[in-house]
Amino acid sequence: MNTPPARTSLPAARAVLADDERLMREQLRARLAEVWPALQIVAEAKNGLEAVELVQQHRPDIVFLDIRMPGLTGVEAARQIAQLPPADATSEDDDSDLLPEIVFITAYDQYAVEAFEQGVADYVLKPAERDRLQLTCERIHKRLAARQAGTDAPPGPHLQQLLHTLSAGLQPGHPPRYLQWIQATVGQAIQMVPVDEVLFFISDEKYTRVQTAQVEALIRKPIKELVDELDPQLFWQIHRSTLVAVKAIAGVTRDFRGRQIVAVKGHNQKLEVSRSYTGLFKGM
Repeated sequence: MNTPPARTSLPAARAVLADDERLMREQLRARLAEVWPALQIVAEAKNGLEAVELVQQHRPDIVFLDIRMPGLTGVEAARQIAQLPPADATSEDDDSDLLPEIVFITAYDQYAVEAFEQGVADYVLKPAERDRLQLTCERIHKRLAARQAGTDAPPGPHLQQLLHTLSAGLQPGHPPRYLQWIQATVGQAIQMVPVDEVLFFISDEKYTRVQTAQVEALIRKPIKELVDELDPQLFWQIHRSTLVAVKAIAGVTRDFRGRQIVAVKGHNQKLEVSRSYTGLFKGM
């Protein structure tokens, strides 16, 4: 008689659970204890806002997010988690904290399969079945191990596109409306800058620089807000502080540190790609 191969035990990792239903959190915690005994649940959240705060506090490897929660949905919480600053506030290195792996918990499967085909996040249907959760945990472990070994990129590159897709699924009949114009300060004047003319956005502590081929302007809107307001098919986030128009990318090279550097068409600016977003240019 053929017996299935034994599943190997998964190594230690840290996770945050977020679900507004206490019984669902308890059920998920119990199932996780069965399929991943070494997984440490460092905190549990009752809503999306709490989830963001707990992820910022504990910096887990994995976040299990219920898609539908009061206050912030799981999708909105994931967007904020993707924009969290490094734990070391004095560090300018965006790579001091990589994005956690995201697993969405949902009772709705009508759009989940298509949305998750990109593989940047996983999902589990409620109530979490042991075998399906085991498969998810094994996938997450492989991705974490590959990231530590430097053979795979973090989930950052296409996560925003996935979140836009999920958001549209939560609000059928209401396609997202993206910015068409940017009201920005140019010298002493206010100017309307067409979004399709923008080459890139770069933020510092107070302002975001809006760069076109002819104009350099300033706005007070941070990158973390622009990410949600710009079409992710047209603008890619390549760093916590940088968005670049896809059509403006002339090429990607590596500097002496091995970091990817984006060259911009018609401009001498060089844009650094942080480790969380290197998957956009896989193979470079």
